[in-house]
Amino acid sequence: MGLRGKMVAAIEFKAGGDVFHELFTNKPHHVSTMSPDKIQGCELHEGDEFGKVGSVVRWTYTEGGKKKTAKQVIEAIDDEKKITVRRMLEGDLMEEYKEFVISLHVETKGDIDLVTYTLEYEMPNEDVGHPISFLSFLIDLTKDLEAHHAGNP
Repeated sequence: MGLRGKMVAAIEFKAGGDVFHELFTNKPHHVSTMSPDKIQGCELHEGDEFGKVGSVVRWTYTEGGKKKTAKQVIEAIDDEKKITVRRMLEGDLMEEYKEFVISLHVETKGDIDLVTYTLEYEMPNEDVGHPISFLSFLIDLTKDLEAHHAGNP
């Protein structure tokens, strides 16, 4: 058995938590138009439509100056709590990790909407590092989406 890890990051999203949840749950294919330097595409690979448990999506993205891919299955969606859980099936991250799950949670505390990413993963051995750069990528992507929706440059 490999080594399990968990990383969590929360970032304020000033453009509205409902907007963020709706975007990543039902309209992920729109993300590439909002942050084209990071996301080049998101296509429905299996399933009838985005935003349904069991749907499989394929992302093409650029992280650390390198073109990468990710194929994910949507394992859970809770619209009331604004939570989406995606499990990696294939792609660049799966070349390093045995398992990789991304949970995305939007919560409102007072007047502040927080986007929280939880990465749960299994490393095959101690030589594989924690996915710090990928978590940083997600935070930077969130800032791009916020700027797009807030009308900032």
